Amino acid sequence: MRVDAPGSPPPGVWRAGRFALSLQHTLLMGIVNVTPDSFSDAVPLDTPGAALAHARRLLDDGADLLDVGGESTRPGACPVDDAEEWRRLEPVLRELVGWRVPLSVDTYHPRTMRAALELGVDIVNDVCALRQPGALDALAASPDAGVCLMHMQGEPSTMQRDPRYGDVVAEVREFLLRRAQAARDAGVACARICLDPGFGFGKTREHNLALGRGLQGLCAEGYPVLVGVSRKSMLADGAGLAPAQRVPASLGAALACVAAGARILRVHDVGATRDALRAFEAMRGLHGPAPHETTARGRH
Repeated sequence: MRVDAPGSPPPGVWRAGRFALSLQHTLLMGIVNVTPDSFSDAVPLDTPGAALAHARRLLDDGADLLDVGGESTRPGACPVDDAEEWRRLEPVLRELVGWRVPLSVDTYHPRTMRAALELGVDIVNDVCALRQPGALDALAASPDAGVCLMHMQGEPSTMQRDPRYGDVVAEVREFLLRRAQAARDAGVACARICLDPGFGFGKTREHNLALGRGLQGLCAEGYPVLVGVSRKSMLADGAGLAPAQRVPASLGAALACVAAGARILRVHDVGATRDALRAFEAMRGLHGPAPHETTARGRH
C-alpha cells in the first residue's frame, strides 16, 4: 500500500497549525512531561512553573517544537482521565501558545484534543492514531492542525507483556497507512499528517531493532516520519542503564533513524542531539535552509 501521488504531501513541508514546518533539515521536538510519573525525568515536572522552565531550557538548547503531555504512556503506566489530564495541561499550554513556537499536545483523549486545539495548539500527537471515538472528528474540526499518528500494540498498562507480530515492519507500516487514510477520509489534509512507528510501544527489543532496520520503507511512503527513541529501555541492551545513562545510545539510534529518512526526532536531550545532528549533516554535505527553520503562517 502506497500513498497515491496526486494526494501526496508537498515535499519538505509539514503543515501544523500556525506553522509550515520545513523538513529540509531534521526537526527536534522537545519533550515536556507535565506528570508526576514520567520514566525519564529526574525531577517531576508536575507543576506549571517547573514545566515552563523546562520548556524554556529546551528552546534555548535548540528545540524546534515542543510536545507537552499530561499522562505518562510508559510501559505499565496507569491511565489518567481527561479531566485530570486537562487540569495538568491547561495552564502550561495557555502560556506556551503565546511563545510563538510550534506546540504539540501529547494525548489520545478527544476532549483534550478539542480543548487544546481551541486554545491554539498546533499539533496533536496521538499514541492511539486517532482510534478513540471522537478523535478523528476532533482533528477534522480543526482546519489547520497537524497530527502525528503513532503505532501501538495494546495499551500502555499491558503493551509490554507479550507483544507478537508476524512481520513487525510490514504490520506497522500497513497500520499507519490505514490510519493516515482514515484521517484523510475524515477531512484531514495529507500535508498535515506525520507518522510514528512507535518504538517501544508494544514491541520487544528485537521488534524495535527490526523497525529501525526497516524504517526507510516507511519514510518512502510520502509522509513525514517522527521517531521517539530517546532514553528508551530498548537502548539499554540488558545493561540495566538508568534513563539518563542512555543518552549516547539515544544519539546513535536517532542518527540511524535520520539516515533512514526520519525528519522529526522527539527527544529529551535537545542540546546533545542538536550537536550530533549538526556534525552528521555537515559530514553528509546536506544543504538547504538553516537547521531547524520554521515558518509562521495562518492565525496569530
